Formats: sequence, C-alpha cells, structure tokens
Amino acid sequence: MFVECKSAGDFANTNKRRKEEDTKVSQLRATFGPEVTLDLFLCGYFDATYLGYEAANHMDWVWEHRIQDFEVLGV
Repeated sequence: MFVECKSAGDFANTNKRRKEEDTKVSQLRATFGPEVTLDLFLCGYFDATYLGYEAANHMDWVWEHRIQDFEVLGV
C-alpha cells in the first residue's frame, strides 16, 4: 500500500494532473506486482470528475476531515 498526499486550492489544477496518479500506480504495479494499491489522502478541492477518474483506475481516497477512514483501508 502506498499513500500519496494531495492538496488542491481549486478544481482546475486537479483535473489537469489526474493522469499523474494513473501513471504512478501503473509503474508501482509493474515494479511490485498487481496487488499494490495507491490510495490518496486529499485536502482541498477535488470534484466528481477527478474522483471518478481515480476510482476507474482502482484508487481509493481518504479526506483530510475523515482521517478515521484509513482504518477501512487497513492502516
């Protein structure tokens, strides 16, 4: 399990950069195997378009105001 912390001040920047996580998780899985997960710790503004893209690529996320959700991920 890998966790990446992401912070965004507006929606525009997140949608420009959403493919970065897809590339990153693909590289991690190629290196460490298909069971690797990349989960996101999100702070700020992330809209449904961003979240849908990440979910389609088998990534989950935890919001800064719901840190207890890490327990659901087994942390």
